[in-house]
Amino acid sequence: MGRPGLALIESELPKLRSKFQIDFCLVQSENVSEGRGITPEDFTRLRHAGVDFCTGGNWSLWQKSIMPLLSDPDIPIIRPANYPGTTPGLGYKYTITPFGKVLVISLLGQTVGRDSQLKLDNPLKTVDRILEAEKGVAKAATIVNFHGDFSSEKVVIGQYLDGKVSAVIGDHWHVPTADARVLIRGTAHITDVGMVGTLNSSLGVKTDLIIARWRDDVVVSNELEQAKPWQLNAFWFQVDPRHGNAVSARSINLVYN
Repeated sequence: MGRPGLALIESELPKLRSKFQIDFCLVQSENVSEGRGITPEDFTRLRHAGVDFCTGGNWSLWQKSIMPLLSDPDIPIIRPANYPGTTPGLGYKYTITPFGKVLVISLLGQTVGRDSQLKLDNPLKTVDRILEAEKGVAKAATIVNFHGDFSSEKVVIGQYLDGKVSAVIGDHWHVPTADARVLIRGTAHITDVGMVGTLNSSLGVKTDLIIARWRDDVVVSNELEQAKPWQLNAFWFQVDPRHGNAVSARSINLVYN
């Protein structure tokens, strides 16, 4: 979320990759560039910091300069797959790892903040179509990132895809949930992974501005909080590449003063 989140990834991710023996790092990148989408320059910074792949959400299309990267099947960044068919960019891509191909899919929930009235394809039917189309491809893992407001949607899609994919990772709240686990049929799941950014804020935005808007109906633009402490929320899981099932999962929630 904004400059604090990007700076924290740059300073801490290399150490975390070593500490937790991370083979593949996936980042939800839709709020990286001042809270709205991601620029090619910031995408490059994430990649240099050790990020292997970036997923998207309802701000994915905000930065027009990112469109060529979203549309290139060889560049590891995607927007939600259940945007209408004429939307530029790709909603799922493969990436190559030492263990084999990893398929990454991004989806939007049917109610997502300012885009709650946007016409979207059904996320469950969309992921069904993708998995059917790609069933013939050998994969070490399949990862689904689900960006939505409702906990019910994020819980249900985890159970719906249990045993069909390696992991379903919910986000959009910017607040981590306490339910990281491996589901019955071998899919790692968390309802909301949280965010990387400022701790004493309203989801990364200066709290005083949100209070004024909420309490006094003041019309005010969001301004991102920059002050420390900063937080890093993540979801760690382990996959057996022989069958693509998760074997363990846990949350990582760290604070930096």
